Amino acid sequence: MSTVELKAALRQLETDQERVLLWRRDRLETAGYSGRLALKLALNPSIDLHDAVMLIERGCPPDTAARILQ
Repeated sequence: MSTVELKAALRQLETDQERVLLWRRDRLETAGYSGRLALKLALNPSIDLHDAVMLIERGCPPDTAARILQ
């Protein structure tokens, strides 16, 4: 792989990671987390998105859910 191809592959990876981050943040905001808290949770790849949404759907306040998830 040439240097140019490697740089292009790295740019695509960054773009894909950004898309995933934005999707996670949007999903968390839709579930009921504030924008700031949603971004904080989205940035942590060890937090399971489905668990985060499920806690809110079951009536857990967002701040409490965030403490549970972290």
